[in-house]
Amino acid sequence: MMETFTEILPEQAWHLLEQEGATLVDIRDARRYVYSHPQGAFHLTNESYGRLLDEVDYDEPIIVICYHGVSSRNAAQFLVEQGFEQVYSVKGGFDAWQRSELPIETAYT
Repeated sequence: MMETFTEILPEQAWHLLEQEGATLVDIRDARRYVYSHPQGAFHLTNESYGRLLDEVDYDEPIIVICYHGVSSRNAAQFLVEQGFEQVYSVKGGFDAWQRSELPIETAYT
């Protein structure tokens, strides 16, 4: 069991999503999330946290993404402290995700 989270690159995060059925949680503000977010990302807020607990088991991999990879570290550590066993934070955040040309969903497609 992890005592802490692991930082991974966007490409590693995508691999975990595709191969391991990981859950990606986006902690950016609602306006930015609605505008564009990684494909399939769950919008994690204080209000949606309960729903996350209903949908994700503690032993399933969970990946946190934010703007630049800074606030996701705090959120990832919080999830570890809540009992999640495989927690990851995306280095460089959504900025890096977009630069890596990984799939995104936008409000305008």
